[in-house]
Amino acid sequence: MLLGLLSALFAALVAIFGKLGVDTVDPVAATMARAIIMAVAASLAAFATGAAGDLTTIGGRAWTFIVLSGLAGAASWLAYFGALRSGQASGVSALDRLSVAFVVVLAALFLGESLTPAKVAGAALMVGGALLIAR
Repeated sequence: MLLGLLSALFAALVAIFGKLGVDTVDPVAATMARAIIMAVAASLAAFATGAAGDLTTIGGRAWTFIVLSGLAGAASWLAYFGALRSGQASGVSALDRLSVAFVVVLAALFLGESLTPAKVAGAALMVGGALLIAR
């Protein structure tokens, strides 16, 4: 739970700092700079924790999905920074968080996760809230 809340806090800071950063910078260049910084930070964390050696244990199937996840993340960042350049941080961030609603549906379709009435209601509330904030 703590890590999830920290993730949300840092994601909020991404919106604030990103909006300030792309004010006068091309969003693609800003995304590239962010990716380089993230790669350095993640590499330092991997070496500091000893996890860097685990790269050799990643199999072909896992690599395929990790690469696809990386490509999806890059597309998400490019779209996010592009939207931040022209939109309000609160609205862009709210729409970005609709990923949770997408995950609920996609996880049910592709991962076999249960699609309970509570999850559907929660996702619907998130969609409604995002649309209210984005307007």
